[in-house]
Amino acid sequence: MPKPEPYEVFALKYATLGKRRADENFMGGDPHERGSNLDYFLWLARSKRRSFVIDTGFDPKVGRRRGRRMLTPPERGLELLGVDVKKVKDVIVTHLHYDHVGNFGLFPSATFHLQDDEMAYATGRHMANGFFNYAYEPDEVVGMVREVYKGRVRFHDGDAELAPGLSVHRIGGHTRGLQAVRIHTRVGWVVLASDAAHLYENLESARPFPIVFDVGRMVEGWRRLRELADAPEQVVPGHDPLVMKRYRAPRKALEGIAVRLDRRPRG
Repeated sequence: MPKPEPYEVFALKYATLGKRRADENFMGGDPHERGSNLDYFLWLARSKRRSFVIDTGFDPKVGRRRGRRMLTPPERGLELLGVDVKKVKDVIVTHLHYDHVGNFGLFPSATFHLQDDEMAYATGRHMANGFFNYAYEPDEVVGMVREVYKGRVRFHDGDAELAPGLSVHRIGGHTRGLQAVRIHTRVGWVVLASDAAHLYENLESARPFPIVFDVGRMVEGWRRLRELADAPEQVVPGHDPLVMKRYRAPRKALEGIAVRLDRRPRG
């Protein structure tokens, strides 16, 4: 079977959060130690035939209420990469937390790809508990339910190929239905972990992030992420500021805004 056409893959940094403590990034972390800042990303994968936007970022009002600092609105970052959000046909929603689905209304022509388990989780019994519902916005979850009734949500139950060279894989752990994205590129298979691994250190030191539904599945998910990638360094975490340092911008005007993930990382 011939290899699929390679995709270009971009990470777009749209917001940041500083002054983190170690216990906010790792279960069992020392609250007296400083932890890594968090950067907020969405991603773009495109080939000559097809494009996918992966996640949509947080709504600016929600971000301000939660103390997050917007840097480059997601629609502006995509525009700088030549993407008109009104014409995007496919959006992969890795999970329904506020910082991954908040701007779905900017994509009026898109089909949203979501795991069955994520919708069941976000609308089920666990949402009566503040520990589990903290990172969800009820209006956004309800809004996505409305998109279901419009026929605009395509559900997946586990692993699914969306196009040659691009597939989603249910990882779980952080939420019940979180999915990662595996993409064929010129340097082999790259995996966008989203929040299956917030930081490189979650993976490298086996230290779970404290916002979690199932710790066991989170830990097992790290093994699965490595299996899906051609090399461990080609697993890209969802919130690590090091992503912007390990990869290069596609052009000088995008320094600090976007980097190419279909290249070998530095270091």
